[in-house]
Amino acid sequence: MSKPISTVSSPDSIQSKPGKPYPRGATYDGEGVNFALFSEHATAVYLCLYDAADPSQETVAIPITERTELVWHIYLDGLQPGQLYGYRVDGPYDPKEGHFFNPYKLLLDPYAKAISAPVTHNNDWLGYDWQDESDDRYMVMNSIDSGPTMPKSVVVDDSRFDWEDDTAPDIPLHRSVIYEMHVKGFTFLHPTIDPAIRGTYAGLGSPESIEYLKKLGITAVELLPVHQFTDESYWGYNTIGFFAPQNTYSSSGMMGEQVTEFKQMVKDLHKAGLEVILDVVYNHTAEGNHFGPTLSFQGIDNRAYYHQVGDTPEFYMDYTGTGNTFNLSHPRVLQLVMDSLRYWVTEMHVDGFRFDLASALIRTDEEAGRVSSFLDTIAQDPILARVKLIAEPWDIGSYNVGGFPVRWSEWNGKFRDTLRAFWKSDEGKAAETALRLLGSPDLYANDGRSPANSVNLITAHDGFTLNDLVSYNEKHNEANGEDNRDGSNDNLSWNCGAEGPTNDPAINELREKQKRNFLATLLLSQGTPMIVMGDECGRTQHGNNNGYNQDSEISWMNWDWNEKQQALFDFTSRLTALRRDIPLLSRRKFFGNEQIAYLKAEGGEMTNDDLHNPHTHCLALFIDGVRVTEQTEDGQDIGDEQLIWILNSYWEDIQFMLPKIARKKSLWEVVVDTASGEIEPKQKPVAGGHEFTVPARSTVLLRIK
Repeated sequence: MSKPISTVSSPDSIQSKPGKPYPRGATYDGEGVNFALFSEHATAVYLCLYDAADPSQETVAIPITERTELVWHIYLDGLQPGQLYGYRVDGPYDPKEGHFFNPYKLLLDPYAKAISAPVTHNNDWLGYDWQDESDDRYMVMNSIDSGPTMPKSVVVDDSRFDWEDDTAPDIPLHRSVIYEMHVKGFTFLHPTIDPAIRGTYAGLGSPESIEYLKKLGITAVELLPVHQFTDESYWGYNTIGFFAPQNTYSSSGMMGEQVTEFKQMVKDLHKAGLEVILDVVYNHTAEGNHFGPTLSFQGIDNRAYYHQVGDTPEFYMDYTGTGNTFNLSHPRVLQLVMDSLRYWVTEMHVDGFRFDLASALIRTDEEAGRVSSFLDTIAQDPILARVKLIAEPWDIGSYNVGGFPVRWSEWNGKFRDTLRAFWKSDEGKAAETALRLLGSPDLYANDGRSPANSVNLITAHDGFTLNDLVSYNEKHNEANGEDNRDGSNDNLSWNCGAEGPTNDPAINELREKQKRNFLATLLLSQGTPMIVMGDECGRTQHGNNNGYNQDSEISWMNWDWNEKQQALFDFTSRLTALRRDIPLLSRRKFFGNEQIAYLKAEGGEMTNDDLHNPHTHCLALFIDGVRVTEQTEDGQDIGDEQLIWILNSYWEDIQFMLPKIARKKSLWEVVVDTASGEIEPKQKPVAGGHEFTVPARSTVLLRIK
């Protein structure tokens, strides 16, 4: 097949050399740029250069003739950072064999460090005859040139940023409090941040943002995807550039400035003692299925980069619900992912990763399992050994909570589901709730992991906000344009008496109390808590539980708070401070049987039958810090607090007999009370051996004086 645009060996001002096959991508060395692109099945590769002054016009297309170990490479003397480029890759357009080569399509470099423009869909990018309405239209190649409209890769010089004395906060996982947030949505409506940087990396790194995060008491921000993505997903779960920061979050420009701005944000957050964790999407790409656009991987080597369906390789295995699944069982694809992870640690200084649909990453063509080249490679990597690794341990076809190896933490979906059911007063939830409060030892205690490997959550970006969880029984996703068919109704009888906003003071107060119950349960349980952006101040999406495409006020953080929102923020920030001040609430190790007990309301310890009684709606966990011999990470004694944590999900008050403790005066003082919304309230301590009223649907933490 012939190249659609005439080529020359190189422009007069640029001298070419064979170059090297590694590192991949475009690497500037101070004198020129080395380009290296893997393609196993290509028959020809062209490096296409563009002028930033007119990126619609191709300056030159240079045939790459050097090929080493299936990597096409060339070195160009005199090329500078800021140069725009892309690739055209020739080979068979043979969908029946799984090949979609199309030299009429300009392709992004999989290793591009920056991308020059938003990736907003254009039909010219489709590699097949999209004007044909037949079901097999993908069988016919499209010869429209995508070069004029396609965003370009940008040559970047990573050495230009001055990190000064930047040091990773290196906060122990068990002392971490994670805040899941959206870079744009967090600051876009902020009233005092400079309007020019709202919704950007600079906005997140601003003094106003940092002051808020510090006051809230979180230790790490977990950013919804910031790898370059296509525009159909506000959340960002449609990656097309695993090395490039999303350019629309940059206030300073898209010609490499986004890289500098991202680094400055990390540097500013680190200076404040805050870690940066990236939500990364290596399980699929934005190219969709056989009807998707040809943007990069599909046109470079479709057979290598994607899992395909057995004897019909024109179709993709779809374990992600997005049309394709990235093929990490291929060594060069695995290498790309590992290079990406190391790049974000070494060059961008991030502190960890949360892996979207991580079960898809450990799949062969047939199944997911603990034995995979991806997990093995992660396990031995010395750079990744020093950062946090968090799995979303499921995909479309598998649910692997508790199934990842020792280096991994996991989003604990069982914590979320169990605690939602418990506070909804579902029957038969006491025994499992008891395990979840202790860091889920049934999932993590027998494989070398710790309570901290359980990342506890009540809500996440994909679902109801905390406010909406207790305010709506049905999803209200009409604004998404899918006739409210998208999203799932995972709520079921949670509206506390009315669907949506109400003027009934009793219902509103119950909702506020339930929010406090969830936040207290999240922040007092063993494990690593994750708060979702805005849950600390009652952010609402008005019942929308799938705001994936809502780059709007539905999903943005609203900073115009009422008194109840401010009170909830104050309550949450005091809870995080309490968790920090009482190390017993965030241990490195699981509790032993001699260190805890579950108590009956009438006195004495609960039996196994009591815990499994379907009508048990009240749990009281006694934690005996006197029996805990452990030091904090800085070598201090963990302390000898003795605590009782009572969780009453029953719809009536419960009279609870406080135990006598052979210590001091055996007086129990209230530390947390979700009924009143107070932390360390000024109320008279209660002596052991006396009854204490635990209000309906509330939780109380007490400690011995």
